[in-house]
Amino acid sequence: MEVQQRYLYLTGGIDILFYQGKQLLHIALLVPYFLTSSHITSATIFVTMSCVALIHNVWIGFGIDIACHVSQFGVSVKRFKVKCRFMGTVLEKERNAQWKFFHLRNIEENKFYVGDRILCLALYVPYVLTTSHIKAKSIFITMMCIKLVHEVWVGCGMEAFDDSCVLKVCIKRIQKFLLLDELKKESHLERADSVEPGDCYISINNITGKWDPESEQTTLKDINANVQRGKLLAVIGPVGAGKSSLLMSVLGEIPLVNGDVKVHGRISYVAQQPWVFSASVRQNIVFGNKYEQSKYNRILKACALNKDIELMPNGDATLIGDRGVSLSGGQRARVSLARALYIDADVYLLDDPLSAVDAAVSRHLFEKVVLGVLKNKPVILVTHQLQFLKEADEILILKEGKCLGQGTFDEMSQSGIDFSSLLKRDKEEEEVKEEEHHQEVSYHIENAKLANIGSMMSLTSIGTEFEPDPVQLPEEEERQEGTVGWKVYYEWLKNGCGPFKFIILILLNLLTQGLYVTSDWWLALWSNKEENKHAAIALDKELRFQGYNVTNVTIPFVDTHENVYIFTGIIAAVFLFGLLRALMFFKVAVDSSMNMHNKMFNSLLRSPISFFDTNPVGRILNRFSKDTGHMDDLLPITLFDFIQCFLLIIGIVVVVGIVLPWVFIPLIPIGILFVVVRRYYIMTSRHIKRLEGTTRSPVFSHLSASLQGLHTIRAFGVQDKFQEEFDNHQNLHTEAWFLFLATSRWLAVRLDWMCAVFVSIVAFLCVVLADSLDAGRVGLTLTYAMTLMGMFQWAVRQSAEVENQMISVERVMQYSKLPSEADLTSDKDHKPPPDWPVHGKITGDKVCLRYSSTGPMVLKYLKFSIESKEKIGIVGRTGAGKSSLIAMLFRMIEPEGQVMIDGVNIVNIGLHELRNKISIIPQDPVLFTGPLRKNLDPFGEHADSSLWSALEEVQLKPAIEELPSQLETEVSEGGINFSVGQRQLICLARAILRRNKILMIDVVINRIK
Repeated sequence: MEVQQRYLYLTGGIDILFYQGKQLLHIALLVPYFLTSSHITSATIFVTMSCVALIHNVWIGFGIDIACHVSQFGVSVKRFKVKCRFMGTVLEKERNAQWKFFHLRNIEENKFYVGDRILCLALYVPYVLTTSHIKAKSIFITMMCIKLVHEVWVGCGMEAFDDSCVLKVCIKRIQKFLLLDELKKESHLERADSVEPGDCYISINNITGKWDPESEQTTLKDINANVQRGKLLAVIGPVGAGKSSLLMSVLGEIPLVNGDVKVHGRISYVAQQPWVFSASVRQNIVFGNKYEQSKYNRILKACALNKDIELMPNGDATLIGDRGVSLSGGQRARVSLARALYIDADVYLLDDPLSAVDAAVSRHLFEKVVLGVLKNKPVILVTHQLQFLKEADEILILKEGKCLGQGTFDEMSQSGIDFSSLLKRDKEEEEVKEEEHHQEVSYHIENAKLANIGSMMSLTSIGTEFEPDPVQLPEEEERQEGTVGWKVYYEWLKNGCGPFKFIILILLNLLTQGLYVTSDWWLALWSNKEENKHAAIALDKELRFQGYNVTNVTIPFVDTHENVYIFTGIIAAVFLFGLLRALMFFKVAVDSSMNMHNKMFNSLLRSPISFFDTNPVGRILNRFSKDTGHMDDLLPITLFDFIQCFLLIIGIVVVVGIVLPWVFIPLIPIGILFVVVRRYYIMTSRHIKRLEGTTRSPVFSHLSASLQGLHTIRAFGVQDKFQEEFDNHQNLHTEAWFLFLATSRWLAVRLDWMCAVFVSIVAFLCVVLADSLDAGRVGLTLTYAMTLMGMFQWAVRQSAEVENQMISVERVMQYSKLPSEADLTSDKDHKPPPDWPVHGKITGDKVCLRYSSTGPMVLKYLKFSIESKEKIGIVGRTGAGKSSLIAMLFRMIEPEGQVMIDGVNIVNIGLHELRNKISIIPQDPVLFTGPLRKNLDPFGEHADSSLWSALEEVQLKPAIEELPSQLETEVSEGGINFSVGQRQLICLARAILRRNKILMIDVVINRIK
């Protein structure tokens, strides 16, 4: 670049100062661009991540097993129609941020596109006005030097600034994450993992702890406990009492203010919300340890998993899917318990594992696991199953983080705490003998209505014969083959503009490019006129000097000011039309991206439950983050760049062909060679790009699963294993990405070789045909040939990159056309009355249900009648069809037969009209990120007094009143800043606010005192 700068100084003289001043001004203008771009980029990334977080929340609600599907956030979204209001705000913010970014990018792209012409104007005009003579032999060399300097200073500078903006934002986000407080090894926590079996114990000495170090409110206060080998400590208490936090203190997860915890022995932990990962049942239980057949079978029997595994299609090799979608809640709890038993630890922490199973299984687990396998281990059991308290060596009662009572069962009974009435009720519910069981069934049959006989008879088969729900496992991610079809380009364009706007855009591109070429053509004509004029003047002077009486030498007239005005006008027109062209193009790109994103999101929300069963969270987030990011940011810039280069190449070829037709001789074979090389490259890079996209999904999925089970992973001490697995996923993705970069470099090198050959041939032709060409045309030809050398290979690379990035559009399109549920609203003939249902009577006749058209029936010809205000219990062991019945009533799966609510067939009405009228309390509660108020009342339809009244009804009002922000308290992702019981009660309060005639409760009472 130093050579070009030196040449400009020698040819321009003092006028180079005008050029240098303009160049410095241009560079100076990049500083505010950098500052503004940095701010806008930061805002765009923040809004985009908010959008991705919302998608993650939606998936969490949709993506567990079918029972949870109909009871979690998925139903909340579908039932409350949250999508329009929640997502609309986020997407509007994202669109505004993108539009600001492209406004800024538009100006800079146009400045770069026409910047070298403006710089030429800044150099030539002062030079011409002061010397009245421009030379063709130097003008195009000067233009080429200006172009090279401009590309380095402005083009590379702008790209560097853009990349620096993104890098700055990313570094700040990474820095913020890396500077978060680490999980410190508490000085109050003493752990000895390697001890003799007889020396294992847990000692909790007067501990006080709180999750938020800055909060004045403590989570635990003055708690003492000592659990020796072979002893069982049962921890009970109301919702939010601090039971789970007590176990977290033993694990070292909660910071202690004072006191200490001593743990001698290796810890095994079972979380209240069971965590499983996407693998086989055996892999979830063995958890990376050595497989021992006898030990494994013994644990399966203790955890009552033998029957379940026998009914699975591939036994314990059956893949359970992401978050265990193919398992019921009880099965996940037992798999989680079996994992804890398999590692044969010294100390066991069990956080209410009995609540997720029925009474009979609960008794089996307590006797075979707690009193059997773990009889010689120190065990802390958090439970709401009061009937087991007599078996505990010690009972700890917590309330509001404080010890309300502690001692043996007899000591607690003598202290005035009455367990007898609670135990009597629970034992009556649990201990049902087989003979009494059949007598009860007979009694009900005799007294039941005829319509209910079929349902009541099923009670006799509970625990004996049943068909499990079909297992839906994650499918392999779909990956297209071959070229990206023109339909993808058409869909992208159609989502951004109509035919009229498209025609205007084409005309603007052609006009801008025509003006751009015209500026060079005019400069060549102008320089030729000046050359002819000064040649005539020189000839006239020479003849007069030699004494000739010259009368026939014609000196052409050249109006310098007119030429300056015309040249300036052309450059101004190029800038203005270029600005308008870029503005319109980026508007089309932003609209297309937003519309395709909306279609994908709406398609996702309207997709059936089976889609979420078979697609891991990482796969979905991949589409909404990386693929959408490419479509939002990279594709518009790359496509715009390619269009500019393509039109510029067409203009150059036309001009050079007119000036020097011989250039087509080397151009045609080299052009064919370009196409062949590009095609060869595309066949490889396209496949690699698709491979890179699919290898990215497991990275997201593994990270999401690891975060969900973080406490379990740390308790088992397997962080290194999970980090190693993450590294394997990341390495696989990095390999694919490196291959993609390597193929890009391969193409660039070969294109540069071909361009160098082309320029050499053009230069040789110019020398050979020098006598028949004027200086202006030769200069224009060589300048364009040099431009073409870089432009042609860049256009080929960008065209390939456009096709690679169109793969992201292709992947977004796949999710925009997912199978959909039934219509959301009813047609006029089947629209229910506004006050429907008035009573809430539900009847079913010959109701059948199957998960697929070819799958087995999971509900077979049910006939039932549920009167208004009746409380009906649906019972049965895992796979009996309880969840399927709930799914049928919500039409998560379309039923066969007739299901009527107050005389209206639910199959004939819209899904929103049906689901809005049914409330449900989920088994596994899911709260979405945002204020507590929005979790209770998403649409702001109720006054604060109603919210507090609902909280009071579920006995949560005192706990919420103690929070600093009360109803404005921010709910963390998944509601982790509330206990599981509190989350259940919040869901109950939300259902109460709906005041619907029909309420469904999915096995939640076990988790609540």
